[in-house]
Amino acid sequence: MDQPRPDDDFTGEPCYGEGVPYASPPSRRRKHLIVVAASLAALLAGAVVVDRMAAARAESRTAEAFQDGMGTAERPSVHVGGFPVLTQLAGGSLRHVDLTARDIPADDTTRPLPVTKLTVGLDGLKTSGGAEEAHARSVDATAFLSYEDLSDALGVTVSQGDGSGRVNATADLPVIGEVTMSTAVAAASGNRIAFTGIRAVQGDLLPPLKAVVDEALAEPLPLRNIPEGLRLRSVTTTESGIEARFTGRSVTFRPGSSSA
Repeated sequence: MDQPRPDDDFTGEPCYGEGVPYASPPSRRRKHLIVVAASLAALLAGAVVVDRMAAARAESRTAEAFQDGMGTAERPSVHVGGFPVLTQLAGGSLRHVDLTARDIPADDTTRPLPVTKLTVGLDGLKTSGGAEEAHARSVDATAFLSYEDLSDALGVTVSQGDGSGRVNATADLPVIGEVTMSTAVAAASGNRIAFTGIRAVQGDLLPPLKAVVDEALAEPLPLRNIPEGLRLRSVTTTESGIEARFTGRSVTFRPGSSSA
């Protein structure tokens, strides 16, 4: 009776060299799928690049329009939200744009108050044919006013107060002395910050010091370098300054469009 040979277990198994199984080349269908997948990946990558270029262009135009309108020394940072941007541009408006500007100069000759930082969220932003104008359906903005800038505008030293929504105002006169007053801050009509509930917290309120405090706090402080169409809604205090929140509808940024 014949005995099986050791190699019989591998009879019919294609071999590639010694002990290496043979791998058949990919079928034509598989090659076709690989080519299609690679082509789609390349097209998608190209579309993303083109879309990012369109977004960068829209961001640049928006920053230029805002800088021209508000007179900032540096262009603001702008981010266009949503993908793809090309379809938004084709529709004539951008769904949402975030903008951050710093050191917006004050135009007011009396008690000028620059905006230290302005963050703006714009919905439904449309741009004109030129870069000099931009229009938004609705806007939500927050202006940060540092205590240092507030002090320069009011003529007294302003710092964080002893309670929520309050600041301290310190008047100092040679020989006479120093007095610190606490006052609440609130939004007033005409995009102004009002000072109410004034009380002394340190020092004697002598007539010369009272005159300085009255001059500084008696009248609401106007914010004259905010884009026209925005309305002051609320004012809150922080450790380093005041945050003023604005909202608006149908707001246009163009040269000379800041509120007066």
